[in-house]
Amino acid sequence: MSRRYQPGPAAGAHVQKEGEVWTLVLIRDLKHPPALVWEALTEPEHLKEWAPFDADRSLAAPGTVRLTTAKAPTPMVADGTVGRVEAPHLLEYSWGDGTLRWELEAHADGTRLKLWHNIDRNYISWGAAGWHVCIDVMDHHLRGEPLGRIVGPDALRLEGWQRLQSEYARQFEGTP
Repeated sequence: MSRRYQPGPAAGAHVQKEGEVWTLVLIRDLKHPPALVWEALTEPEHLKEWAPFDADRSLAAPGTVRLTTAKAPTPMVADGTVGRVEAPHLLEYSWGDGTLRWELEAHADGTRLKLWHNIDRNYISWGAAGWHVCIDVMDHHLRGEPLGRIVGPDALRLEGWQRLQSEYARQFEGTP
């Protein structure tokens, strides 16, 4: 784990609730073209640099994919399904009990990345902090300044983790 990285403040996130389904929505602007961000979201060699899971194949085509939680004390393996793929703009797949939807749009001098993740209400601030760190690590990886994957126990030991998770928890207070 890199000691030179410290997450910035909680930003660009909100929660949506539809029936009993809670969805974390994160929006980030990256200074990389959509095609490059797309590769980072879909290709196993890029995912292993930043994502909280390893994939047994590219996510750039519909079908079954095996996702293994990275750096977990006991590896958790889940068969997911890549459902929607509209390269390089839309990627949707299941992971465990949740669904992740990534949208990319050209924006200013890079990409506006939007993530929707269905997640248990009790873990939304943790999920927000985790994805915040993962997206930061992906950004560094795409800049050619790799930090090394910071997920699971490594994220929990990260200086600034507790602050970031608490900021998201406060930000989401009062969400229906």
